[in-house]
Amino acid sequence: MFIAAFVATQHDPDARSYYLRKRDEGKGHNAAVICVARRRCNIILAMLKTQTPYQPHQPEKLPDAA
Repeated sequence: MFIAAFVATQHDPDARSYYLRKRDEGKGHNAAVICVARRRCNIILAMLKTQTPYQPHQPEKLPDAA
């Protein structure tokens, strides 16, 4: 889970923002990645309990430029 969370901090915007928030709180790199891993475990548990697929956060569509 640690390695998956570490990779997620580099490729998933939600995981990256959570990681940076934990770093701003004063946590070290490893502690922040472990926080991301635990959060991802909580998401997996919620998916199993509700039997729903993962639905990543979709950014809002911005209006087209003029």
